[in-house]
Amino acid sequence: MTSSNSTTTQFNIVIIGQSGRLAYEAILFAASLRHSAPDFTGKLIVAEPQPGPRWDNDPRMPGDIKDALISMGAEIRPFQSEHFGSSYPYGNKIEALIAMPEGEPFVFFDTDTIITGDIGSVPFNFDRPAASMQREGTWPVEELYWPGYTAIWKSLYDRFDLDFDSSLDLSQPDEYWERYLYFNAGWFYGADPVAFGKRFTEFAVSVRDNPPPELVIQPLDPWLDQIVLPLVIHSFGGGRPAPELSGLDGDVSCHYRVLPLFYARESDRNIAALEQIAAPNKVKKILKQYNPFKRMIFQGRGQKVRALFDQNDLPRYEKSLRNKIKSAGFWMR
Repeated sequence: MTSSNSTTTQFNIVIIGQSGRLAYEAILFAASLRHSAPDFTGKLIVAEPQPGPRWDNDPRMPGDIKDALISMGAEIRPFQSEHFGSSYPYGNKIEALIAMPEGEPFVFFDTDTIITGDIGSVPFNFDRPAASMQREGTWPVEELYWPGYTAIWKSLYDRFDLDFDSSLDLSQPDEYWERYLYFNAGWFYGADPVAFGKRFTEFAVSVRDNPPPELVIQPLDPWLDQIVLPLVIHSFGGGRPAPELSGLDGDVSCHYRVLPLFYARESDRNIAALEQIAAPNKVKKILKQYNPFKRMIFQGRGQKVRALFDQNDLPRYEKSLRNKIKSAGFWMR
């Protein structure tokens, strides 16, 4: 393997696979990787939570899904949910990392993502971790008696002895959400998943169980992973992604979240890629087992959603997209 500063560093991709929707999304992700990046040389690791006291039901994927993933070249790697589970399933992305190959650079993707380009050619600098900037100002939430963005974020940096000032984007005005380091946790990367996962877990459990006083009226669910991720990335010397990573959330990957939103707002190129990736019989056969995929991709409901919107004049906020799709009776997830 070359040095971690090289643009040719081999790395692993990590996604979560578990019972329900994520199992079918994992199939679509794996199919997209094989289709769009056939020369990718790293491992695709599908991290699977195991049954235990933190889960109300068995979170493992069905056997036929696992067999299909393995046939596509994926490795299924189990992990234990020590701190999260049913009460906070987003904690999967935090705890799964500790079970990954130690010392091997990784890129984590939310499972509701497809690869649409040559992911292996993206020039990651694994010594400087970063994450997706495809986000809105969802946290902290402005409240009547809140102390403000600076006080809230600084309390978190102080908790973990991190330098707050160096995390700020000084081109943005004071008390404006984009001034502060905040990511969408849909993708992030680092040099060592075990070290990253241990720190991610430590920080998340600390904030969940003993939040700073400045957070007393702030919601932590479902935002905990996105609250803590900037702190973890900053602690490893990372920050906002460099311009050369623009293919992520661009021409190389698409975090679609749910299929109605995919059809509503993504490019014609990505829509065509999705339908081409899902078309082979061995992929289609599995995806059709999941009703939202069956209806949206294979029975044309996705195209009906797309027809609701002018792609050159989309609503600014995701909530408006959701509301229009729901009003038309086309929402599924």
